[in-house]
Formats: sequence, C-alpha cells, structure tokens
Amino acid sequence: MDPLTGTGWMTSPPSDDAVWLRAEEPSAAAGARRQAVRMAERLGFAGERLGQIQLAVTEAATNLSKHAVRGEILVRIVRTGEEAVLEVVCVDHGPGMTDVRASRLDGHSTSGTLGLGLGSIERLADRTGMHSRPGAGTVLYAGFSRSGDRGAVPVPGPPFAGLNRPIDGEEECGDAYAARVDGGTVYAMVCDGLGHGPMAARAAQEAVRAIREAVLPARPIDLLRQVHQRLGATRGGAVAVASVDRAADTVRYAGLGNVAGWIVGPERRHGMISVPGIAGAKTRTLREHSYTLPPDAAVVMHSDGLTDKWDAAALPAPSRGPLLIAADLLRSAGVRHDDRCVLAVTAPGRR
Repeated sequence: MDPLTGTGWMTSPPSDDAVWLRAEEPSAAAGARRQAVRMAERLGFAGERLGQIQLAVTEAATNLSKHAVRGEILVRIVRTGEEAVLEVVCVDHGPGMTDVRASRLDGHSTSGTLGLGLGSIERLADRTGMHSRPGAGTVLYAGFSRSGDRGAVPVPGPPFAGLNRPIDGEEECGDAYAARVDGGTVYAMVCDGLGHGPMAARAAQEAVRAIREAVLPARPIDLLRQVHQRLGATRGGAVAVASVDRAADTVRYAGLGNVAGWIVGPERRHGMISVPGIAGAKTRTLREHSYTLPPDAAVVMHSDGLTDKWDAAALPAPSRGPLLIAADLLRSAGVRHDDRCVLAVTAPGRR
C-alpha cells in the first residue's frame, strides 16, 4: 500500500484472525505464544523468524503479568491490501511508566513499567509503538512481517488503524470497521450491528463488504446509502462513514445511529453529526456534513461500546500513528459491557 497516493484497504479481522487474552498470571505467556505461533504459521513464518515472534510475545505477556494491572494482549493477523502481518497489541490499566525511554533499556525493570524485555521486542519487530501515562496505563504494539528485514528503511504504515473486541462470552464481534485509501483520500466506516453475537456480526460484516466493493471516489452519504441498502437483509445497525482529505484539510461525514465521530486535536475534540436511525431499516433523510481538518488533527470513530467521556489531550499525538490512538482509546474508554470498536485515521499527505 502506498499511504500517500495509492490504493489499499484494511478491515476488522474475522474471529479466527484475532484473539484477546488476559495476561494476569504467569501462565498467560504460554497461551499467547501458542496463538502467535498458530497465526504466524498460517502466514508462512518459519525457522528463526518464528522463534523471534515466540520470544517477543513471551516477553510481552510475561511483563504484563508481572507488572501491569488488568493486562491484556491481542494477537491478530492484519491484512492491508495484499500484505499480511502478525500484530501484537498489549494494553493495561496501570500503573503506567514514569520514564518510557529508560524502560526500553535492557535490564531496566520497575514495578511501574512493563519492565525487562521492551528493548528486545523493539529489536525483533518491524514496527513498534508505545504510549504510557503514570497512574493510567500503557499500550504497546509490535508488528511482524515474514521477511523481518529490520535493517531496511522503515516503510510507513497505513494512515488508519482499528481495533474491535467482542463482549465477554461471545467469540464474534458485532462491531466492525473498514478503511480504504484512494487517491490520497481515506474512506473510513464503523458499523455497530444491533445486539451481540453472530447475527450482529453478520450485519457488521455486510457493512464492511459494502465498503470493500464500493466504487471510489464517492461521497460518504452515497457510501452510507449503499450500506443502508445492504443491511436490509440483516438485523441492521448504527453506521458512520467519513472521507478524510488531508490535501483539502476537509472531513466529510455521514452517520446513521449512535456511532460517534470526532475530529481530535492536541487539546480538544470536535464531534461530528449523525442522524437518528438504524441502517437497514426505515430511517430519516440521510445527511452529510463537512468539517475543517486542522493539520495536527486525527479523525476517530467508535461504537457505543466506548464511552464518550474521554480526554483528547491524553491521547497519543497523531504523528505517532493511528494504532496507538486506537489502542489507548479502547483501553481508556472501552469500559462498557458491550462489543467495542474504534477506528483512527491520521490521514495521508501532510503531517
């Protein structure tokens, strides 16, 4: 994927491609390692590279169980166009790090950090990121390609990233996201299928397929109409679609239902407007709104599995990448007993 001018896509992975695990006991490392090996082998990882992934995942899970509060680890396959990578995302709810730079040094370990192993994880992975706030918690991600050419110049990741998680007790998530970049514009969609479980997941995946199959360029309101029509054979859901055009410093947004859309700056956020209704059912007239996108802002969309009472100033800066924003928001705001989904867009082009 060319994040500036080309085409590419990313969607929420199916349940077999993403597993959330609690990392509160020493035994968690073995479970995380097994899941990582299973997914890595499906992608063709073998030999030394497979061993490096096992080491990194073991270090991450072990440090969560030793030092973190309510530590969790996500192991998933992320597909962006024709490329597929193995990704590990760690989140916890405290105690956070007072000195992130020191925590990356080999041999550094305190009860207030993830501790020993961060340096090795960063060396083994192709792409990493970390954000921590003392007293709040830490998010860490590491991505692994099959080649593992870590000596090469880093390739910029896509200008969008999402995370979703099913409600406890369900394997399939009724919330889903999709993002595509076309000609320098990012098209982003979040769907919250009504209810939970397989029927909600089916509705959300129909919305994803509608975006995947849409002809671009297109207005968000037209994409929303296509999703609305596609969901007519399902139980329906709340849906929002945005187009993020950094060259024009503009976001266009059309929403139906209670998916939240925000333009997030360094110190404040601005909400975007949706109309009440349910995609796939009788609804009001759809509307599209246009907003100015400041140079240092990101676009964030999330389902109502996340509370809207979160602090924009506490999020990672957009320059640090969309996955850190999505992970930190899921960690801090994903407190409701519900399916959860968040999609962040930092936009291609000017930074």
